[in-house]
Amino acid sequence: MRLQKATAFALYAVLELAADPGRQMTAVEIAEKYGISTHHLAKVLRDLGRAGLVAAVRGVGGGYRFAGNAKRLTLMDVVRLFEDTSAGSDLSAAEARQEIAQGLYFVLHEIDDQTAATLRSISLTTMLKLIARRPWDAGMRSAAAALARSPAP
Repeated sequence: MRLQKATAFALYAVLELAADPGRQMTAVEIAEKYGISTHHLAKVLRDLGRAGLVAAVRGVGGGYRFAGNAKRLTLMDVVRLFEDTSAGSDLSAAEARQEIAQGLYFVLHEIDDQTAATLRSISLTTMLKLIARRPWDAGMRSAAAALARSPAP
């Protein structure tokens, strides 16, 4: 699944703020941390505020803080704010009569359904725990160990 920039920015911001709900961060701080556009992030944060997921604190020392429920809010809840998650048919009338096109559409639709189910099953709290465990580091360590064991060409 490929996410639009706004969706990725929203996930970064929500997860960053949910990691420490008592902390406030400015759009500039978040944007600099992730190397993204402050202007684009500010628009995303405005949308997240309208959805009740973040609260804006104005004035000196202002910024944004998490306002949702990290145990109940899922990745799909955030994705849905920025993406059209409805599964629509991309088949033309001519393609719809072809078995190969129908079969391919069926498989792609199944993949979309599984992706949506996975995103609905992962709360922000669960995602933050996954991030803290850093399982991708273990994969890199095992790949590096495998390379070290392999004979030189």
